[in-house]
Amino acid sequence: MPLTSITSGMGLEVAPDVYCFSVQIVNVVFLGNPKESNEFVLIDAGMPGAEEVIIGEAIKRFGENCKPLGIVLTHGHFDHVGALQELINKWDVPVYAHPLEQPYLNGKSDYPPPNPKAEGLVAKMSPLFPRHSIDIGSHLQLLNGDGSVPCLPNWRYLHTPGHTPGHISLFRDSDQFLIAGDAITTVEQESLYDVITQKQEMHGPPAYFTQDWEAAEQSVKKIEALQPEATITGHGLPMTGKELQSNLKILADNFRETEIPKNTNYNPM
Repeated sequence: MPLTSITSGMGLEVAPDVYCFSVQIVNVVFLGNPKESNEFVLIDAGMPGAEEVIIGEAIKRFGENCKPLGIVLTHGHFDHVGALQELINKWDVPVYAHPLEQPYLNGKSDYPPPNPKAEGLVAKMSPLFPRHSIDIGSHLQLLNGDGSVPCLPNWRYLHTPGHTPGHISLFRDSDQFLIAGDAITTVEQESLYDVITQKQEMHGPPAYFTQDWEAAEQSVKKIEALQPEATITGHGLPMTGKELQSNLKILADNFRETEIPKNTNYNPM
């Protein structure tokens, strides 16, 4: 896909063990402290064809013999699982996801068509984006209902649906760090200019692929109530501190007015 932001290929250490890496228009996250171990956990799997840059960045950060303990998916959209099959072919590790995302990861169901009538040029382009399911077979491990993630003992997952039925975010209570996936974004993902330049501005999930706006609003309110100190979102630059908290409050308070497309009853042909 030719769509690429100016930050593509750049990495940012947001905490000693939390590293955000931009792959074209989406972020993947490496969890693990390279000063302590060459083991890590990968959050999401980037764009199709991104396996070599993701593997290369893992080696650059964790060393030649590094290998993840697992891959955790916030959801199964193409820009979050694009390199997944190639990565598990290389690393042969479990992939953790919410049970409601299972049909999109075992080949049973495709995601619904996007809404190209949402505002913004990227929304107009969205019918060109892949929405088919993938099948990762026995590598798929479903998360249980207690919020735990087997390969991340210091983190818990939050079910934050709306963008997809089984969307999750990750939260670490010790430092109030949030990995939000696409439940929130820090760029107006519908705007081609903003995506390319990575202009920082908090929004809800990408409108063209969001399935349930009532659930999406409740997920934003759930996230805002956590009062996170730092976040990495699926799209956009990391945000921290008072800026993050104030922007989250504005988003939660005004979600219906600013985020939900006017044509929420869009019915694709």
